[in-house]
Amino acid sequence: MTTKSPTPSRGTVRVPRDGVSPVPAGISIETPSLQSLHAPGRASWSRALRRGKVHIVHRGVYGRPMTSPSNEGGRAAAPDHVPQDFSHEQEGFHQGLKPRQLQMIAIGGAIGTGLFLGAGGRLASAGPALAIVFAICGVFAFFILRALGELVLHRPSSGSFVSYAREFFGEKAAYAAGWMYFLNWAMTAIVDVTAVALYLHYWSAFTSAPDWLLALVALAVVLSVNLLAVKVFGEMEFWFAIIKVAALVVFLVVGVVWLAASFPVTSGGESIDTGWSVIAASGILPNGLLPAVIVIQGVVFAYAAIELVGTASGETQHPEKVVPRAINTVIIRIAVFYVGSLVLLSLLLPYTSYEAGQSPFVTFFGSIGSPEVGEVAGSIMNFVVVTAALSSLNAGLYSTGRVLHSMGMNGSAPKFTTKMSKGGVPFGGILLTASITLLGVVLNAVVGANTAFEIVLNIASLGILTAWGTIILCQMRLRQWAKQGKAEEPSFRLPGAPVTSYLTLAFLLAVVVLMAIDWPIGSFTVMSLVVIIPLLILGWHLQRDRILAAARLREGMTGPYPVTGRDASSQLPRDDRGQD
Repeated sequence: MTTKSPTPSRGTVRVPRDGVSPVPAGISIETPSLQSLHAPGRASWSRALRRGKVHIVHRGVYGRPMTSPSNEGGRAAAPDHVPQDFSHEQEGFHQGLKPRQLQMIAIGGAIGTGLFLGAGGRLASAGPALAIVFAICGVFAFFILRALGELVLHRPSSGSFVSYAREFFGEKAAYAAGWMYFLNWAMTAIVDVTAVALYLHYWSAFTSAPDWLLALVALAVVLSVNLLAVKVFGEMEFWFAIIKVAALVVFLVVGVVWLAASFPVTSGGESIDTGWSVIAASGILPNGLLPAVIVIQGVVFAYAAIELVGTASGETQHPEKVVPRAINTVIIRIAVFYVGSLVLLSLLLPYTSYEAGQSPFVTFFGSIGSPEVGEVAGSIMNFVVVTAALSSLNAGLYSTGRVLHSMGMNGSAPKFTTKMSKGGVPFGGILLTASITLLGVVLNAVVGANTAFEIVLNIASLGILTAWGTIILCQMRLRQWAKQGKAEEPSFRLPGAPVTSYLTLAFLLAVVVLMAIDWPIGSFTVMSLVVIIPLLILGWHLQRDRILAAARLREGMTGPYPVTGRDASSQLPRDDRGQD
């Protein structure tokens, strides 16, 4: 008696419930995904693999029917390319995100705390050259997104690049990439709650409130929203992004009008003319080249969250259509919103008017018109930047919840991170990230919001650099496999690869070097790798047996996704890619 999997997907096969196939070798068969088997069934799969009674079935190209390997002497020969089933990572998730929500998530992910808050201190340090730095970093951010687009069209996954690292480089790479990404978003969440505390102090009603209390309230509100269904997250992020985009459009319009009409602004109690004279007075590099180069690390953080498109693709209908469209608009957003905004900020006020801890947009709107008008405009913009920080925090909890769920399903994260609500929310991973964010609340209480912001921003940058590097490496491996016939080359590709791939890796390495020479915070951040790397190695060895046990259940299983081939017909497969 043969049992069908509940919802056969492309490339699944059918076998008896106990996992042992009576079908003669050389005939196409189908199997349920791993998670559709009860516990005894999974154990039977392992026994069957050891006895060589499970047929190894593979398929040549993504989206085409599977075929069984050639048969010689009554025994299924080991194929050159054994597929591996990652479909269990997606079970329980709902495809609740609409195309309009994914579009705005892509936009909102590229407009966050790094621009609304971080740009103030960086303008004060680097001057007008900051716009050039943002443009250069924006080009590489676009390359990274296009590389991620290749991977998404190869296989949409809520585990995003961590799942791709597992597929292309094995369990050890996925373990390191996943926990570094968790570090990034855990630190980013601290940055965001810290930013909320700083923003709220703009209003006199919150002046006496301690930073830690404001940060705690912000975390509680966003956490509550994230624990609801994904469509609630999507709708919240949609409107947050609308507010951010609308505010930047208003700023761009007002800024252009101010320049065109030669309206003056007020800085330090004095009326100042706007225009090229503002830049001419100080020069593009008022403090020299070094400060402009050093701020690259902070600018990289400003682009963090662009990779959220990859995570969201696993909960989106028709990602093959929606994702390329969302990614291709990024370069326009970068040019208009980032570079355009910073050019205007440099033309409207002297770089010395901006300061760390205050949004440069609030600084500008507070300098126009009468004091009353400036106060109202500044308050409106401050509300916008508060929503920007909440949006970033919202996205961070969403992303880490999904990535930790993927890791937990494969043994790389604690088991409770696999917990799912009936609404398809991986609340275990979300709560773990929120618990780390509480440390940020404590940090705010100990060192104050401004210092806390710079410390955790640098640590978060390490995580995002690792994530982006992993995306590029996976894209390069996918191209390699496509040339070898192990995978279909996606129609949506990174332009200029592999040259652009190598250039992006070199850029990311250069950013790490720049962090190392940024004394003292940047230097200590890079030095923290001396602690982080041994912890990752220790964690890997403590979790290795559990991780590889999960990998052995997957390895050699029939499924739609290509991995390195190995002979699974006579013994239980092993994931040698992830071992020492």
